[in-house]
Amino acid sequence: MITLTVLGPKEAEMRIIGCDLHARQQTVAMLDTTTGELVKITMTHEGNNVREFYSTLPRPVRVGIEATGSMMWFVNLMEELGIECQIGHPAKIRAAEPRKQKHDRRDADLILTLLVENRFPTIWLPTKELLDLRSLLRHRHQWVRMRTRIQNALQAIALANGLRRGPSLWSQAGQHTIASLPLAPHTAHRRTELQALYVKFESDIEQLNQRVEEQAGMRPGSRLLMTHPGVGPVTALATDVFLGDPTRFADGKVLASYVGIIPREYSSGGRQRLGGLSKQGNPLLRFLWGEAGAHAVRRDPELKRFYRRKLVQKGLGKARMAVARKLGIRLWIMLRDQIDYNEFCRRGQKNGDACAGMPETRYGATGHRPVD
Repeated sequence: MITLTVLGPKEAEMRIIGCDLHARQQTVAMLDTTTGELVKITMTHEGNNVREFYSTLPRPVRVGIEATGSMMWFVNLMEELGIECQIGHPAKIRAAEPRKQKHDRRDADLILTLLVENRFPTIWLPTKELLDLRSLLRHRHQWVRMRTRIQNALQAIALANGLRRGPSLWSQAGQHTIASLPLAPHTAHRRTELQALYVKFESDIEQLNQRVEEQAGMRPGSRLLMTHPGVGPVTALATDVFLGDPTRFADGKVLASYVGIIPREYSSGGRQRLGGLSKQGNPLLRFLWGEAGAHAVRRDPELKRFYRRKLVQKGLGKARMAVARKLGIRLWIMLRDQIDYNEFCRRGQKNGDACAGMPETRYGATGHRPVD
């Protein structure tokens, strides 16, 4: 049952649509708030069906959909037609329906109900520029992973034939050595193809690195982040474009939860149970923070002390993730406050709680351990 009394003056004269969007079709539940008429239809995405349906609707119109990976064409269409489109959090939308029955019509009805009752869990949506930069970073990361698979295959061939060169296998001499190995015909053909692919991916990744560096240099936030030791153009640009508006995070805990570097928790009845990382977030950003953290601990005295302490307390894996989380929160603070690394260190020294990069003032400006 949809209650119309909760609608405001603006909503009382519009059409509200709950849309269960799929790749090939969508199910629509549309409420005319003036007459109270409820229309439910299912239409395919072939031809101009979707455009014709939405373009003929009297304005104003509000549409709500769940966030999906294939939704951008629909969001762009709604923007083109001048229709308000709200994107909802899938898990929170599903949590609003306790029943176990789930199908397209019920999903569309649920979205419509949440819209009408002003309970629709809207999420933040990045701009087209940020989406395009994200594509650049994902493309580069995918190429790097493919290059790694090629390197592993070549190392396996080398080790199987008694050639143990380690990282030096990727030097010019190492590549010449593996190319001169006497191998069976099919294995030799595989080696030749892999070496050709390795050269190609090396060239492509270098070009992508240059594009990333150019884009990072053009964005003020990325330039600020690159002043932090151990943070290069890829990590800086990824942090800038994947976080988007830094003010939408209330604190560092919310940020860590968004990226997925907090532990899973199963607590009840006064007993706390913590598991591994939740990993409910962007895997690329989590990976890059981990890689940058390994470089930052060699250059930042405070991070080095923090890493060594966690290494003794928790072990290697947890220590690395702790450093990644601490580095990510630092970068978020720098991005939020629009400050560089030196200003971040100065504020930490002044406040006495984040003396990053200040080896002579381990416990803040006074040099004394704080009293708990």
